[in-house]
Parts: sequence; structure tokens; C-alpha cells
Amino acid sequence: MRNRLLLAPMAGVTDRPFRQLCRDQGAGLTPTEMLTADTRLWNTTKSRRRLDYEGEPGPIIVQIAGAEPQMLATAAREAVSRGAQIIDINMGCPAKKVCKRLAGSALLKDEDLVKRILDTVVAAVDVPVTLKIRTGWDKDHRNGLRIARIAEQCGVQALAVHGRTRACKFQGEAEYGTIRLIKQAVEIPVIANGDIDSPQKAARVLEETKADGIMIGRAAQGRPWLFSQIDFYCHHGKLKPAPANDRVRDIMLAHLQNLYGFYGEYTGIRVARKHLGWYFNACGIPAQIRNKAVRAETAQEQERLVGNLFSTGEHYQNPGRNLAA
Repeated sequence: MRNRLLLAPMAGVTDRPFRQLCRDQGAGLTPTEMLTADTRLWNTTKSRRRLDYEGEPGPIIVQIAGAEPQMLATAAREAVSRGAQIIDINMGCPAKKVCKRLAGSALLKDEDLVKRILDTVVAAVDVPVTLKIRTGWDKDHRNGLRIARIAEQCGVQALAVHGRTRACKFQGEAEYGTIRLIKQAVEIPVIANGDIDSPQKAARVLEETKADGIMIGRAAQGRPWLFSQIDFYCHHGKLKPAPANDRVRDIMLAHLQNLYGFYGEYTGIRVARKHLGWYFNACGIPAQIRNKAVRAETAQEQERLVGNLFSTGEHYQNPGRNLAA
């Protein structure tokens, strides 16, 4: 691992093109999107894409989600047979459709089941197993500390903690104090996650939690260069200049081309639209200009409109505008 910065697994976001982009922009580790533990569904187009990490540098981290220990163990073995070098188990996703299957952060309600799952998966594979959790189910059931100790006892090699309960979803402030307590309670590496959106915030969280690394999720959407800026700040104690507009344009165009190549033009255009929206928000590009690019129906038109964004003489908002806050 070249630094202490990890990209958070995000369903529908951290596909291979985005992972490769974040690696290029300074992320040390880039786990896959969350994959169902039901291997009977792995022949779907969506799952095949989530299992596609061709050309990515190691270690390849595959995140799986489920609630049945043997099913998770089977999924872990199958992922390893396809090249996974680390298995990450998701017990942090707050999405209703995941939790209603008693997977993701719903598992935090059942500590005995958590132990059975971790024991079974760790025993099933010869690669490291890691775990992503939240601080608990709700404010009255913050059991992240107990889950962390269970994980360590079961042989989990590292733990990522999102500083909120499942009930909080993404509301309110992250509980860095809880992450600090978890770090103090276990010997395995602990990764802090939640609301880390600037180099200064990253440095503060590392200092406050004493975590071994940080995980960036939503803040990297439209700002993948955030990883390199955090890395620079942590090493030099000063801010790295935000990328110039022409550099942002080149990053966007390269990302578009990678999306078209990965998904094919029709799907690639549509997947690109959400990424373009995030880029445009980060750059402060006016809606009347960006709407044309988002609505483009061909790759050629989408690329042309993006390519022209910064060649009109307009000076858009600095893409690193909130990094010095």
C-alpha cells in the first residue's frame, strides 16, 4: 500500500474505470463495489462487471455482502479463485434493500451471527479478510467497539469504521471519538471513514482518531484528485494547488473514454452522466452549460461538449474551492 488513503466501496460508483482513476489520482487501495454473496447471481451483467478488475494493480480487494456464513464463505473462495487478494465483508451499508435482507449494517444487531460469519469466512480462504462496519445500529445500540473486538478475535486483518450508526445513514456529524475508542481497543489496523472532504479534515481525523488510514467516499465523486491533495498535505503540511481547468478537462475526458470502453457506448454515456454531474458541481459550471453535456446521446457529442467546457474563455469556480476550508 503506497499510502494510507483508501477509496470507499460505493455501489454504482466505484466501478473499474472509477477505481483506476482514483488510483491514478493517489488512492492507495481501491476495493470493488459491493458484490452479493449469492454466487448464483454472479452471471448477471452487473455482477460480471463488478468482478472485472482486469489490468488493475494489486492488491485486488473484493467486497462481499450477505447474511449466511456458508454462502459468504463460498463467495469468498470463488472471488479468490478469480483473482481477489483481499476479501472485504460489508457490515456497514445502511441501504434499506440491503438491511431488509439482514445484510450490511443490519448484521450489527446480531453479534453472534457476526462472529459466525467472520469465523467461517476467515477459515475459508488463505487471503486476508477485512471488515467494514458502522458504530452501531442506532444511537442506543452503539456496539462498534464489541464488533471490533469480535473481528480481531476471529482473525480479521483490518477494520474500516464509518463514524455513524445505521440509523444515522449519512446525516449528522461523524463520530470520530467512537473510532478513536475502537482504535484503542484493538491491535489490527483501523481505517476512519465519514465526512473526510479536505486535506485539512483528513489530517485532523488522523490525529483525532489515531487511525492507521482514512477512507474517502462521497467526497471523491467529481473530485478524484482529492486523494493526491490529501497525500501531499499529509507529507508536506501545505496545500497542493488545485488542478487547472485544462487538467480537469483532461481527467474528465479520459474518464469518459474509459467508461465507453468498459460499458460500451450506449451504457457508458448513461453511466457517465452522474459522474459529469459531480464534476460540474465541483467546478461550478452553470446549469445551462452542463445540461447539454449531461443530456448528450452519443459519445462523440458528450466528449465534444466536455472538451469545449474550458475553452470558452469562462473562468469557472476553482475545482479545489472547498479544500482550504
